Amino acid sequence: MAELTGVEFAAFYQRAIAFAVDAVVALFLLLIAAAGVGFAIHFYRVAHGDNSSVNIRIGREDELGKVILNVVTPVLYFGLSTFFGNGRTPGKRLMGIRVVSLVHEHMTLWHSIERALGYGAAALEFGFGFAQYFIHPYRRTVEDRIAETIVVKEKSLRQCLSRIHSNLSE
Repeated sequence: MAELTGVEFAAFYQRAIAFAVDAVVALFLLLIAAAGVGFAIHFYRVAHGDNSSVNIRIGREDELGKVILNVVTPVLYFGLSTFFGNGRTPGKRLMGIRVVSLVHEHMTLWHSIERALGYGAAALEFGFGFAQYFIHPYRRTVEDRIAETIVVKEKSLRQCLSRIHSNLSE
């Protein structure tokens, strides 16, 4: 945390917009994946002489659909995009913010998955987990505290890191 002295925290609106953008991207990717599965099943059936139509229904009315829509998709999207983007999902990249681990130099896969699961914990509290941004001195929400992370402005972080590197080289 001491290394982050002088780094600006991401504003709440930046985090909210990034989350909304990421939710739309995750939904879009889920629709593409579902269409791909449907086409694959259809072409498999046609190749084996079955020309009947394919009806795959994954929705909120069945338990598997609930798990896929409410748990698997968000955890995979947010966890993997945070890990592979080293703290920057597409939404966060668009907003110029990034998630930084307080205990590791880079975001680990486990921290990224924990943080993705933390979104669910924040939502379970009727959104109070997100509102804790306004209470916590370091603007950390539930998912940040679970995964030991903080969300900062990218430009501010780069300036801080270049200052640290220049001090080390002297």
